[in-house]
Amino acid sequence: MEHYLELVQQAKQGDADAFACLYQEVYEDLYRFAVYTLKDPVDAQDAVSEAVTDAFASVRKLRRADAFKGWIFQILSVKCRRKLRDYANADAQLSKELSEQLAAPGSSGDTAEQLAVRLLFWELAAEDRMIIAMHLFAGYTSKEIARQLHMNENTVRSRESRALKKMKEKLK
Repeated sequence: MEHYLELVQQAKQGDADAFACLYQEVYEDLYRFAVYTLKDPVDAQDAVSEAVTDAFASVRKLRRADAFKGWIFQILSVKCRRKLRDYANADAQLSKELSEQLAAPGSSGDTAEQLAVRLLFWELAAEDRMIIAMHLFAGYTSKEIARQLHMNENTVRSRESRALKKMKEKLK
């Protein structure tokens, strides 16, 4: 952990190699989060690339070295949210005929439901989204999430439970 904090401090001072080491440590988690959120590997790679570019450009502004992972996930979260809005806007521009086909029973209506779930996900509070994403998409335990977000482990579990329940109720 001490080596990790040293890397963050070096990256904050402009060391590109230190930032590259940090990136290597979080890349798989970032990509997994993006691909589960966006359901498109190419868009996921783009979102991760954009997030890492932004993070590198502003790493000097990071206040706490131990918050690096949560901070870069937050940047990625914003990138994914923008892409989801683009998806929603593109869906709104579909022809009426195609929209009717998607809504027809027996067709690939799963797409509409998946979009609804994604939109509900983005309606949650930012911290709740982060907790759910870190657990469901990146595979972190509540203990690991609590450590990353500087929260109590029980708080993490209860916030995740309430957020999922809220999403489920809105889907009905």
